Amino acid sequence: MESRETWNLAGKDLTSRLLLGTAQYPSPEILRDAIKASGSDMVTVALRRQSPGEKAGERFWALIRELGVQVLPNTAGCRTVKEAVTTAHMARELFETNWIKLEVIGDDYTLQPDTAGLVEATRILIDEGFEVLPYTTEDLITAQRLVEAGCSVVMPWGSYIGSGQGLVNEFALRTLRTRLPDTTLIIDAGLGRPSEAARAMELGFDGVLVNSAVALSADPVGMARAFADALRAGRAGYEAGFMPKRDMASPSTPTLGTPFWHGE
Repeated sequence: MESRETWNLAGKDLTSRLLLGTAQYPSPEILRDAIKASGSDMVTVALRRQSPGEKAGERFWALIRELGVQVLPNTAGCRTVKEAVTTAHMARELFETNWIKLEVIGDDYTLQPDTAGLVEATRILIDEGFEVLPYTTEDLITAQRLVEAGCSVVMPWGSYIGSGQGLVNEFALRTLRTRLPDTTLIIDAGLGRPSEAARAMELGFDGVLVNSAVALSADPVGMARAFADALRAGRAGYEAGFMPKRDMASPSTPTLGTPFWHGE
């Protein structure tokens, strides 16, 4: 197996820049194989969907232990600050981790975050010792407030959760990357194709979180592998440095010294 360099996510060394959601897979076995194919070190789990203390989740947790991946619990489905904070505390107790992917949903149709509530919940949880990874929009001011509250990682959406629309507002995402150079930025939600994940990496984002695009594909294992390959290609291109765009053509083969044939 190829050796891969590690990268640091809020103090944790990971080998993959792909975080994988664990919902909606056809079976625990397919989820297991998809995680293996993705190479992901970290998976997200909704507290309300799977609890390690409930019998219904035993197969799931046996699978997670077998793979040895790190679990990032989230507050999916929470719609108030109080609900999100309470869920985060439950997650810390059950999963024995102070990490939380924080969601405070403000709209049922778009699942758009309630950004004011998100910032408030973030401040509360950071004061209580949590490592908060907030799911937010591409709005710069919200991201700045989350960083000011103490977040070292911010997770802006590409588009609506589960929509497969990709990176709808590239201009705003580029602005985020430029204005928050020292913050770890992970695209969370809306990606539908591996090429969109590669594009996120080309823009300089540090990672992506994918769930529906893999779990709902005809071949989740193959799609997980495709996303992993796309991330590696996009990141390698970003680190190598892209050629500048030009307004005019520039020949790749020099014309100097090229023979010209003249008819008689």
